[in-house]
Amino acid sequence: MVIIIEQIKHLGIAGITLFPFIILRDKALNQDKRIMNHERIHIRQQLVLLVLPFYVLYLIEFGVGLIKYKNRMEAYMNISFEKEAYENDENFDYLNDRKCWAWVKQL
Repeated sequence: MVIIIEQIKHLGIAGITLFPFIILRDKALNQDKRIMNHERIHIRQQLVLLVLPFYVLYLIEFGVGLIKYKNRMEAYMNISFEKEAYENDENFDYLNDRKCWAWVKQL
């Protein structure tokens, strides 16, 4: 389910996935195949981890990245879940062939 919340514009993000919702900053992004595929990859990651552990691991990786890189964007880009999503967001068949724990190889 896609929700449009324009208030997330100030966060500097196009979208965010909070299971089971994909939240976008504007309606036009709903037609962006790459962004939607990226967010659907996150939905699949969340399902595999039964949702809550995904967020715990995500925050831990982000926190470790902040300490290591001292840069929010670099910490974000080095989260294993984001690496998997960014590496595959232009492969529109990826979710058909994705292995269950694919994000682990990004650790």
